[in-house]
Amino acid sequence: MDKKHTRSPAEPATSYPHEFWENYTLFLVKQGISQKYVTWYVLRTKQYIAYFPDQHIRTHSAQQVEQYLNKVGHEVHMKAWQFGQVVDAIRILFCLALKKGWANDFDWEYWSASAKKLEADHATVARDYTNALDGLEDLEMLEGEERCSNELYQRYQPAIAEVVKVARLKNYAMRTEKTYRGWISRFFYFHKPNDVHDLAGKEVKQYLEYLVLKRNVSVSTQKQALNALAFLFNQVWKKPLDDLGDFIGSKRPRKLPVVLSRDEVRRIFQHLQGTHHLMTGLLYGGGLRLMECVTLRILDVDFDYNQLLIRNAKGFKDRIVPLPERFKEALKQQIAFVERRHQLDLKNGFGEVYLPDALGRKYQNAAKELRWQYVFPSSGVAADPRSGVVRRHHMHETSLQKIIRRAVKQAGITKHATSHTFRHSFATHLLESGYDIRTVQELLGHSDVSTTMIYTHVLNTPGISVRSPADMI
Repeated sequence: MDKKHTRSPAEPATSYPHEFWENYTLFLVKQGISQKYVTWYVLRTKQYIAYFPDQHIRTHSAQQVEQYLNKVGHEVHMKAWQFGQVVDAIRILFCLALKKGWANDFDWEYWSASAKKLEADHATVARDYTNALDGLEDLEMLEGEERCSNELYQRYQPAIAEVVKVARLKNYAMRTEKTYRGWISRFFYFHKPNDVHDLAGKEVKQYLEYLVLKRNVSVSTQKQALNALAFLFNQVWKKPLDDLGDFIGSKRPRKLPVVLSRDEVRRIFQHLQGTHHLMTGLLYGGGLRLMECVTLRILDVDFDYNQLLIRNAKGFKDRIVPLPERFKEALKQQIAFVERRHQLDLKNGFGEVYLPDALGRKYQNAAKELRWQYVFPSSGVAADPRSGVVRRHHMHETSLQKIIRRAVKQAGITKHATSHTFRHSFATHLLESGYDIRTVQELLGHSDVSTTMIYTHVLNTPGISVRSPADMI
């Protein structure tokens, strides 16, 4: 690419002649970069080269790229798409223009995809960012009988705030809190009582039947609404919910989980690389939920016992899951990478990680300790929207979801497979291998074995799987 113009190792990027950058611009266009972005890609490339004035780019290795991306990641106000553009510009320089062998093994995808910052209402941090009345149900999202006026909204706001308060005192997950708050809001807006405490079991039954008859919701959705209303009566109002008797239940069948075969799992892994390959390996190898994976911290990894500690999972329970031997070395390398980055963060005046308020108050120095750092951190730091403290959060979960969707498509798999499908496959493959259902229940963290029983639908055992008569002719 630069045969027409050679320079000494100490020659700055600005000394490249105009002709060189014109040629490089044409090269970028040939690589499919849109004309409106080419100027920015050239600028990103110039900035990278200028950062190493004493080194010729042909001598660069992965260490220089990692060093520069860490430096750019410390720019708090850089947006995710801008960071992704920086990564892509450097990738094109080394993979396509200079054709460096090491560049093909560099984890460009992780750096680009993990730049997205957590929103202020993200489930990981929202509880500490909001007060009891922030983020209440959007009036515009409610339809039909559930739509309410601003006057009704103001009338029911204290009751909804009470629901939020109790959910937080009981340490419910943020997403559970939002779900319950939404259903209870709809319940109030549907009946429009002058005093919400006048509502009783009769109104609950009426609302649950409305969901089925008018909204045509699924079994799981109706059950979710019932759980929210039971929480309102039993936990918030301390008023036992009346016996609802027989009410019209949803007739829409409960769907069986999508499960991948072992061969399909192998094919998907062939289209995953680097950090995302490791993360998907933990989803499948340990039966992790998506958020359990992205929020994993270094102190939760036990290499000696080959296990991962999943803290405060669904249902407020801790559990231990196996650490796959196959991914053990990759996980060690990932933690070594996090350690290098953490030392650099500390050197640059950062290095703090998010801790829940109560934990942060109890262990005031823990936020800067290596053991509390996320195993899969974001590639950029971000300012806390409430306090302004600059922290390095975990990778945004949508990054992994997007990569998995693409890998499933590339593998030619037509099943509707998502990140959660690997958890379903983990359970099913353990049962197929002969492990008892109680063991699988413990590994998945299910409170009731009946929840785990759904995975027996694929077992090739007498009484569960039937051989087709067509195969016996």
